[in-house]
Amino acid sequence: MTYPDKKTVLTAFVLISTIIVILSIAPGFKGFNSSQDRERLALDTLYTIKSFKLPDNVTFAGEKMPLDNFDTKECLEREILISAYRHSSTILIIKRANRYLPLIEKILKKNNIPDDFKYLAAAESEYSNMISPAGATGFWQIMPETGREEGMEINTVVDERYDVEMSTRFACEYFLKSYEKYSNWTLTAASYNGGRAAIDEQIGIQNQNNYYDLLLSDETARYIFRAVAYKLVITDPASFGFNIGKDDLYPELNYYEVKVDSTITNFSSFAEKFGTNYKMLKLLNPWLRKPYLTPKPNKEYLIKILAEGIRSIEKTETVN
Repeated sequence: MTYPDKKTVLTAFVLISTIIVILSIAPGFKGFNSSQDRERLALDTLYTIKSFKLPDNVTFAGEKMPLDNFDTKECLEREILISAYRHSSTILIIKRANRYLPLIEKILKKNNIPDDFKYLAAAESEYSNMISPAGATGFWQIMPETGREEGMEINTVVDERYDVEMSTRFACEYFLKSYEKYSNWTLTAASYNGGRAAIDEQIGIQNQNNYYDLLLSDETARYIFRAVAYKLVITDPASFGFNIGKDDLYPELNYYEVKVDSTITNFSSFAEKFGTNYKMLKLLNPWLRKPYLTPKPNKEYLIKILAEGIRSIEKTETVN
């Protein structure tokens, strides 16, 4: 182990001591209440890089991770370290989780999918409408051909992959089909990333049907561990170095829905009728890809309208 030299230690000590002296003579300073206050100041002053102790028992979808295996433990540690030190991205994931997870949770529950599957969306897209180089789109990274095969409307005017609810329902249908095949939620989740054909091929080659015993492509091999790392960090940010208060989280947005089954020629005018504007309309309905809507025959669309006054931060916090 390499230890800091005496000069580095002395410099750090002098820096902390100087800050303490400055604070002690600052107007309004009432002194340290305890040694814990002094320790907290030291921790806040010096940026500490460290590893993190894993919980004794870690599960995904009710299935225990075999952390007694060195390879399993090291894989999870890798993803936790990446999440913990990928500061800005992980902070945004934690903030967004508060806004979007309640919605995703309801859909998973309605479809009898384990609650932990909500963390797969963090691994897929960081709870954002991300677009991959291959064209996979939305929270659940759906390819256009795959989405159309399952009945999603995907064209230049409407792309339902951008809708959190519709794309989550798509993912649930995939999960249920995979679980029917594998009778195992961990393999079910892995198949969403790697595809059933690739998983089946490796099961046949390796004569194993346990995710943690299979050698898979790097992305699929990391997939469950990445999701579980996000699960741990989102549920207990402080244990992984994130000082994020409740007020820092993004609140849920309160809205109502308007049924539409006819052409809308101008979304700016449409928005004004409901006391909102084009920007807010598109923010809540990113699946509307043009400034107009030409609906399919005999199809009804639900357009979200932000509740009155909710754009104000104070009123948003009051609603929730």
